[in-house]
Amino acid sequence: MIHLHICQGTTCYVLGAAELATFATNLPSDLRDRVCVSGCRCLGLCREGAFGGAPYVTIDGQALSQATPETLLAALRARLANAASDEHA
Repeated sequence: MIHLHICQGTTCYVLGAAELATFATNLPSDLRDRVCVSGCRCLGLCREGAFGGAPYVTIDGQALSQATPETLLAALRARLANAASDEHA
């Protein structure tokens, strides 16, 4: 199971996380049983002036900046492809 956390802190929310908040309900059917999506109050990744990277998400603990539904979907599919190749190696 892949764990996706969407930052809902003020900066991320204003800069696009509001759109990402519905990501869980819009997951393609092939990902629904493989991805757990949750929001969190703040990931703390925009501290020290890194606001330009917002909105932030983490995928299994790895940060992704400037997240959009498209980049999230691509990152999730890449993670699943890597996991499948690791299983066959």
